[in-house]
Amino acid sequence: MVPWQSRPLRSLVRMSNAEDLVSELAKLPDAELAAAVAQVTAGRAGLSALHEVAAAVAATVGHAPDYIDVTPDTDPAPGSPPLDVAVTLDQVEGGPLVTGLPVPPAGIPTAPGIGGYTTAGVPTFESVRDKVEQRYGTAQGMDELDRQTPAGRSVEEQWDARQKTARERLEQIRKSMHGNDND
Repeated sequence: MVPWQSRPLRSLVRMSNAEDLVSELAKLPDAELAAAVAQVTAGRAGLSALHEVAAAVAATVGHAPDYIDVTPDTDPAPGSPPLDVAVTLDQVEGGPLVTGLPVPPAGIPTAPGIGGYTTAGVPTFESVRDKVEQRYGTAQGMDELDRQTPAGRSVEEQWDARQKTARERLEQIRKSMHGNDND
């Protein structure tokens, strides 16, 4: 006998009001509801996909435990601090919430600044210096590569020509200013 059949299904079938039927079905646990849907949709060609899904759900629901214990099987290392565990129902599955930072086991040296950051999350001077030097080197390399291309040489030649023209014009202005001083 299927578990949902132990309930008075005949009273559900005799209900004429769909809202009453829906409210009674909503009270069923997942496994019982899936089994009921699988039995009701059996032999209906238009609902064959629903029947397959309901049968698969009915076969799998209820076999897995509602709460999976994830506590370690081994004892903590001697001398290690106890975990700060607070039970909360806001978390998924209502399991315990572990707070605090992970602490490395005793005997393993920890170097401050691993990864370029201190334990407080501040970048170390060495990591900042390395990043600046890397960016400066990249910029110099890009400049050198740019000068080796025809377009890069063209831009450099244009710059030199403008600089030369600007110096010549500045000399002309200076000469005209000195010429006005002599008058």
